[in-house]
Amino acid sequence: QVQLVQSGGGLVQPGGSLRLSCAASGNIFRGAVMGWYRQAPGKQRELVATILSSGTTNYADSVKGRFTISRDNAKNTVSLQMNSLKPEDTAIYRCRLDQWSTINWSQGTQVTVSP
Repeated sequence: QVQLVQSGGGLVQPGGSLRLSCAASGNIFRGAVMGWYRQAPGKQRELVATILSSGTTNYADSVKGRFTISRDNAKNTVSLQMNSLKPEDTAIYRCRLDQWSTINWSQGTQVTVSP
């Protein structure tokens, strides 16, 4: 049984930075795909970024150049460094781990960007 526990989030001013982290526990396949997703009020959940065990990354166009995803395979953690934050980045953020046919989600945390 896989469990994902995340930390970080909160309130930040436009142009500021925030870092989210997520730790996975349980039987984790080393090749598992990890990523971050978000959902704003009235909008569908969307992909923010994903990262393979090899280090290959994929970003949504809206965050490209501002956000950086990273992972530590030894610790089974994934992080999201968010820079140059905009009000439209406001959402509930969740980390995700995909392995074989199973998708695992964290509990989610609120990120709010406002003056």
